[in-house]
Amino acid sequence: MQVIHDHQEKVVITRTYRVETSHGSLAVEESGQGEVPLLMIHGNSYSRGVFRHQLRSSLTANHRLIAFDLPGCGESSDAPDPERTYTLQGSADAAIELLGKLGVSHAIVLGWSLGGHIGIEMIPRFAGLRGLMITGTPPVGPDEIPQAIKSTQLLGLAFKEELSPAEVDAYVQGTVGESAETFMREAVSRADGRFRKTLFSSLGANPGPTQRQIVESIVTPISVVNGGAEPIVNIDYVETIRYANLWQRHCYRLAGLGHAPFWEGPGEFNHLLERFLADVESGRASHSQAL
Repeated sequence: MQVIHDHQEKVVITRTYRVETSHGSLAVEESGQGEVPLLMIHGNSYSRGVFRHQLRSSLTANHRLIAFDLPGCGESSDAPDPERTYTLQGSADAAIELLGKLGVSHAIVLGWSLGGHIGIEMIPRFAGLRGLMITGTPPVGPDEIPQAIKSTQLLGLAFKEELSPAEVDAYVQGTVGESAETFMREAVSRADGRFRKTLFSSLGANPGPTQRQIVESIVTPISVVNGGAEPIVNIDYVETIRYANLWQRHCYRLAGLGHAPFWEGPGEFNHLLERFLADVESGRASHSQAL
């Protein structure tokens, strides 16, 4: 247990523990309390530490926040069966199994980058998914990746099995920028390289609907929040998608922020997140149908 003071001088208590699943032993951290938990899923090769500014914020006054390290990342164990776990669908199944182990039947998900893709895969798999906020995540099919992604160099690093120290630095700099901290480089260095390699080889192998088809057809409330200075994702393209239930019928751009706006500008981001959580929990978000 850690006791931390946030910038508003409120005491925030975070609890850390492990949960044994069929996908490996998962490291979990949570704080706050509330009726419908928020599950936060980090990006490719990172760890739950990226959500520090949410776990230790005033959001915890009314909400239970849960973050975890994906299998093969952070303090979680490597997956016992990489071919099963290190895919979008396998990672979604791991998140759903974790919620089941925690006795959580309904949840809202915040997914960053890869975490957002995992959240989208949870929509048809987890009946208790009440809402999804994605950031740095283009919900497209494999054939649309060239239009949705600006940086092919970073994309290559995201799927490379072994990263040199220089490549780790380039990856972290490219995804988080000047606000990066040492623990992020340590997380990327620690991540199981098979995670990236298997993830890449599995793209396009799923016979089901594409992620674009999912968000355009299933009415789970979705909030899309990106940094206005997003360096990786083509947010102009992302905003052409006809989401079946886009929160407030509007994709948000946070001025001056990059690929990780929840980390770079937590004050502005958390304000939006608080509003989304309140709308989902009250049922108001279910009426935000796209035009």
